[in-house]
Parts: sequence; structure tokens; C-alpha cells
Amino acid sequence: MSDEVELYHRTYTTLLRSSGETLLRVLEPSHRSMNSSLHPLAATSELDLGAFLYAMRRLPAGIWRATVIALGQEAHAFRRAGIGPLEDWEPVEAPARRRWWFDSGEGMMAVLLASGSDLDDLIPTLVAYQVEWNKLHAALRPNEAIDTLTAAEQFGGAEDDWRRIEHDWGDLETFLAEVGSRKLNLRIRMLGGSDVGYARVTRRWFAPIGARLAEQGLADRPVYFVSSNTHSLVNLVTATARSREVEIVAHVETSGPDYLREELERFREGRAEGSWENFLYYSAPLYYGAQPEESEAWKHRAAEERAVGVSHISSSNALRVSAQVIELDRLDPAKLDPRLGAVDAARLAASPGVVINIEYPLGLAAYNILREVAVGTEMLRGVYVLGKAATLNADVGDVLISSVIHDEHSGSTYWLDNAFSFNDIAPFLRFGSGLDNQRAVTVKSTFLQNRQYLDFYYREAYTVVEMEAGPFCSAVYEIADVDRHPVGEAVNFAKLPIDYGIIHYASDTPYTQARTLGARGLSYFGMDSTYASSLAILRRIFAQEGVLSA
Repeated sequence: MSDEVELYHRTYTTLLRSSGETLLRVLEPSHRSMNSSLHPLAATSELDLGAFLYAMRRLPAGIWRATVIALGQEAHAFRRAGIGPLEDWEPVEAPARRRWWFDSGEGMMAVLLASGSDLDDLIPTLVAYQVEWNKLHAALRPNEAIDTLTAAEQFGGAEDDWRRIEHDWGDLETFLAEVGSRKLNLRIRMLGGSDVGYARVTRRWFAPIGARLAEQGLADRPVYFVSSNTHSLVNLVTATARSREVEIVAHVETSGPDYLREELERFREGRAEGSWENFLYYSAPLYYGAQPEESEAWKHRAAEERAVGVSHISSSNALRVSAQVIELDRLDPAKLDPRLGAVDAARLAASPGVVINIEYPLGLAAYNILREVAVGTEMLRGVYVLGKAATLNADVGDVLISSVIHDEHSGSTYWLDNAFSFNDIAPFLRFGSGLDNQRAVTVKSTFLQNRQYLDFYYREAYTVVEMEAGPFCSAVYEIADVDRHPVGEAVNFAKLPIDYGIIHYASDTPYTQARTLGARGLSYFGMDSTYASSLAILRRIFAQEGVLSA
């Protein structure tokens, strides 16, 4: 971590030890001098629309009405401080961050923190948001009516960027009128926070998963832990989307976005490069999202998933990570994605393996979760991580497989015999490239990086920048060894008692192209790398259980 980044990190962590409120603007000088690669124009008067969009998508829309942001680990901490009760406040969400927010409607918002990484993520995001709000405030003329085209011409960025602001935050004219009416001067208040508190949050998160395993008689079965998303593994082991092909296609034709209708036409004309299964998987949520939750379509979907041993478990505490339990012996070979290959039906029916799939966590929450899963299950046989990362040498949508992980949290470097290689994902990639034998660095926050920082790692051949692999490695170390994870050491993971694999797909290219998901997501074409990786993971699990036919 560079000196400027370290200074910024130390500044806000020490300031937030105060039991009172802290003016966010106190952090602006160190934020600007950090020269964040995500916020390169922070120290200028020029609007940094990329940073503004990135921050806005990670904050709830109503935050512009707030004057105080209170941060804590659990709801009772707010009650003890005389705030809330949060149950009576309006729950609100950010478009691009899974975090519990609550709006009092009277100028205060509360947010629940799941790990120390939430603080490293949230504070720079709030500062960047306030800095760019106030720049836009200074540039707006009183009573100026502005549409998306005018905003793009006057303040920069593409018209689509301003449409995205309008989509996520409501009418653009109303939003800009509010920006023009006042400077933003947020105050923040930290309500305690401890490592034990985060461990308690994680234990409460795992309790319903452990209960589900016990209820279904799965507690003593071999477990494969997967950190990925809530859709890919389920789509691959059920025929829910593929069996609704007619309905999904009809919905795309009548109500789908232009780019999906165009892709559908390319499939019909034989010009499409992508996978038809991936097209259905991407379009299925649009179809189901248009149906009432009590509709027959949703009931059939839930029944079909239950019938093949797929259970969904949501989370209601600060650790907002949903989970799924998949029983391998209840899967129907006829309903598996054909790209998984031939499966021995008898061996699959006899397989004792259980998959616990979670929606990828943020930073240090990964360590807490995997450690809790390892403690709460009898036999952990494999750990597989699918996450997104910034790449310093590839392009958005490429798949990155690392053999070295440097963790900034612990200062340790892990050398691993990754369970995956190029050959595992290459057969399923249509758009992106696959790169194995890479080196990854696990950072504390997306904002806590600058050009000097990236240059240093690039010179050392670290080309993957992400937030979870290091904490997962620290938990794996404690699964394999009698000691706690080391600090500042080189660790050889060549021989582990569990199968371990890490795959990332590139979502940002901050070094070469300054492209981030703040303004443009991977959209439909991101399905290519996601499903190539998910297929590799599921095939690996099947191979470990010996159910793939020769």
C-alpha cells in the first residue's frame, strides 16, 4: 500500500474511533492527495463522472436527503445509542452493493457493517460522492432545466451515463435541482465495532444454513463450498430456464431490451457467437421479474428446484449474503446443462456430496464466512471461488486464473496449486480470453489504489486486483494448519487437505483503459465468462465425486 493510501486509511480509521459525529469533509484532503485510480480528478474542479457514477451506484438513492450516516454491526448497537429502532425505518438499497441501509426519513441513515472491509469500501465511496456532488453544485446555474443530452454536453460523459443516473435515482431534473440547491456536508458516526462483533454476525448468518443441513440429514455429508452468485450453479443443475424457452423468447420479443432482441435475431440467422443456454439464463430473470411472485411461473420454478435438491436461504442480518444448498444425489441427469458432459446416473444418485453455494462476499467477510462454514460442517472437501477483479493486462470479460495471491490484509503471499487451468474454461469461452498462471493482489478497497500503487504491483507481475481471494486463503490456511493464518509470510499451498480453486472474471481495466463497472456493466456478454467459470467449478465437483462418465 502506497504512503498516500496508507495515510488516508489511517486517517479515517482513527477519526472513527470517536464516539461522536465526524464531518466527512475532514477526510477530503487525504482522499484527494491519495490520487485514487478510481477518482483521478478528485483534486481538480473538473467533474469526475466515472467516480461519481461508481459511488452513486454503491449508495442508496435517498442518501442525498441525509445529513448523518450512522454505521454499526448490529441493530441493538443502534438502539443502545438511542437511534432507531431500525425496524421502524425504511429499508433502502444501493444498486451495486449488497448492504443493509435504513432511512429514518428525518435526515439520518443507518448502515449495517458485515466486516472491516465494509468500512474500507464505504468511507471512500461516501467521500468521493460528496466531493463530486459539490463540484456539480458549483457548476450548476440556478433554475437551470437540464436533460440527459444537455448534462452530457455541459458536464461530460455520455448521454447513457446520465440516463443511468436518472434510472437509478429518479427524475434527472429533480435530482440536479437538488444538487444545485445546496452543498453536501455529510456527518458520520461509528457505533463501536469489534472483531468479535463481526464473528458474531457471521455465526448468526450461518445458523439457518446449519439448521437446513441438519433438517435434511446432510450435516455429516462431504461439503463443497462455492463462492459465486445466486444464479449460475442453479441454472446449470436445473432445467428451469431451458424448459421455459418458448415463454422466455416471447418475453424478449415483446418486452426485452434492444440489445437482447438484436442478439435473438442473430441466433435465428445463425450469426450469434454466444451460447444459447447463456442467452436463456440471462433472459430468464427478465421473464420471471415480469411475473407476480405468487404467479404459477414462480411456484413451478420453486417446486422444480426443490424436486432436484436445491434449497435457497436468504440472510437478514448485516452479512447480506444469500446461500444455496444443492444435494448432488437428488440431481436429475436429464436436466443438467448439456455442457457439463455425460454423467453416470447411478454414481450421481449415490453421491453423498453437498454444495453450499454463497453469493460472493466483500473482503474480510470471505475469511469469516469460510471459517464459520469449516467449523459448522463435518467434512469440507473442496473450496472454489468465482469472483470479479480488475485486470492490469487483459480486457473486460476475460477469465483470470491465479497461482499466486498476495493479501494486503495479512501481508502474506500464498502460492497455490490452483484446481483450475486454461483447459478447464477454454471450451466454454466464446467472447473473452482465458489466462492462467496469473498473480493476484487482494486489496482493502477499490478506491484505495493509485497509479503508483498499480505500477508497483505491475512491475512485480501482479496483474489481477480483487478483494476476496486473500481472506479466503487465510481461512484455508487455518483449515489446513494448527496455527492461525500468518502475517507477512510466504505460504506454500502445494499440499492441502481440501481441493482449492480460484477463478476471476475481469470487470475493470483501471491500468490500461480506465474502464470500470461504475459506468458500464458487463451486461449480457458477461455471461460468457461467468458460465465458463461456473461450468468448470461444477465439472470439478463432479470429477471429485467420480460422477463424470469417461
